[in-house]
Amino acid sequence: MNKKKTHWKKLSNPNYLGAYALTPGEDMVLTIDTARNEEVVGNNGKKEECLVLYFKEKDVQPMILNVTNAKQIERIHDTPYIEDWTGKRIQLYIAQVNAFGETVDALRIRPKAPKDKPELTPDHPKWSGAVENLSNGSVDLKKLKKHFIITAEYENILIEEANSYE
Repeated sequence: MNKKKTHWKKLSNPNYLGAYALTPGEDMVLTIDTARNEEVVGNNGKKEECLVLYFKEKDVQPMILNVTNAKQIERIHDTPYIEDWTGKRIQLYIAQVNAFGETVDALRIRPKAPKDKPELTPDHPKWSGAVENLSNGSVDLKKLKKHFIITAEYENILIEEANSYE
């Protein structure tokens, strides 16, 4: 049985996305909803103005954007303007970086925009096949998410329909 483990940093900084949100070797593809400057309170209580990304995938925390990742978004989407980033997709991964004299895990953005996937909705022609395959176990959600964007709302509907499929 492959039980999901909890990284200790997830408990100490639950408000923002970090490298601890991914398992080693895992990537996460997200769609930018908005980017804005806001005051962030660190674990030590220190307040700081930071650029923060919010995502259309509602089950994902916002991400504090450092200069390295901001430059990567600018490069892959060919614009430095945060207003132009809305709707753009990024692919996150864990990189080992040197920081403060030690090697640490850091959340980084891949140097190419992820290939666009269609969104799986009840109106999509493949919806009923996805429901049937999910119900009979020939596919799981992880595999479906490799081929489709599935929002949390539609994921719940998909699971409900698969569980009641006859």
